Amino acid sequence: MYLADSRSTKAAVVPDTRPGRRPAAVPGTVLALGAVSLITDVSSEMVTAVLPLYVVAGLGLSPLGFGLLDGINNGVGALVRLAGGHLADRGGRRHKVVAGLGYGLSAVCKPLLLLAHTLPVISVVLAADRTGKGLRTAPRDAMISLATEPARRGRAFGVHRAMDTTGALLGPLVAFAVLRATVDGYDAVFAVSACVAMLGVMVLVLFVPGRVIPAAAPVRLPEPDRPPTLLDAFGLLRRPQLRRLTLCAALLGLTTVSDSFLYLLLQREGALPAHLFPLLPLGTAAVFLTLAVPLGALADRINRRWLFLAGHGVLLLGYGLVLSPWHGVPAVIAVLVLHGTFYAATDGVLAAATAGAVPARHQGAGQALVGTGQALARFACSLAFGAAWTLWGGHTALAVTAVALAVSAVVASFLLRTTDEVPA
Repeated sequence: MYLADSRSTKAAVVPDTRPGRRPAAVPGTVLALGAVSLITDVSSEMVTAVLPLYVVAGLGLSPLGFGLLDGINNGVGALVRLAGGHLADRGGRRHKVVAGLGYGLSAVCKPLLLLAHTLPVISVVLAADRTGKGLRTAPRDAMISLATEPARRGRAFGVHRAMDTTGALLGPLVAFAVLRATVDGYDAVFAVSACVAMLGVMVLVLFVPGRVIPAAAPVRLPEPDRPPTLLDAFGLLRRPQLRRLTLCAALLGLTTVSDSFLYLLLQREGALPAHLFPLLPLGTAAVFLTLAVPLGALADRINRRWLFLAGHGVLLLGYGLVLSPWHGVPAVIAVLVLHGTFYAATDGVLAAATAGAVPARHQGAGQALVGTGQALARFACSLAFGAAWTLWGGHTALAVTAVALAVSAVVASFLLRTTDEVPA
């Protein structure tokens, strides 16, 4: 790893193009960003692990109320994701600044949860936190795309997501330990989460380069005549590959039940004690961590779009197990295995497929377009699923969603018929 030059905004990482030198399978930029994501995810998942139980059991919110809260958690960031990607591209590919603003905003929001004890206040704090996530996601993925050879992007995103998921694995463990060791458990979790988030920001400032030169391009790139505009960003949807990928991500996102709802269903169906609830995300995270790199490497060898679609087929199997008469701890473990496999086959793979559908100059905007479509769809799904649970019960709501996911997967298979991933 390297120390970024904090005294100059022109710090850059340039690919090694000397004869006989093979490019690194995983560039240092990816490892540095992975470390930032690992630390930040410890902080975020500490809160995510206890939030459903905190608001439903502790504050007495209905499933509909929690659906609104979870929708904010998934959807508000989408409203600023396009702005984040556009600003990063417009700034001469200085994505670190925009990403740093996003990480910093989320870190500031963590201690504010100590003061939030009603739905409106919690909603405002989460909206600000997700705004930070929306700002940082597209610039971060753009830096990974730019720093990596196109043929290795699946592996690079897999490594990043594996490091990110390590944080997701550790976060609930830390939350569980804090809950067991303190009297005012929830407040203690929020306080520790804030400290960890600030550490992530420090690592970003010190170790992530200020500018990343595209690995697939010559070292000295001619500057464009004008910076990309927001209209240029939306104009990317004229590219058939990106348009189909965005539609597919949004369509499948409409039928993807949020993690929090799935864990609440598993806790109720499996009759798990409340204090074990923060451990449920560990199963998903452990499988994701195990499979992220192998499936990322597989995505580099086969069609990334089809692997993304297959991941949703795995999720459909998980829904089927939740709906089946098979209950108990073994059933819970099986669902978590399928859930983790779903993420390993879709999260980084979608970002790698997006990177192959847009030019280097628009990586931030391209990542933002696809991510925004998916996030807005999942926001709508959270609202709809919360309302359906309130009206029909969780079991019926999941059954309806499973049928919708099966139909969506069939439609998506027609959207993803093209295989070319090289932008014009």
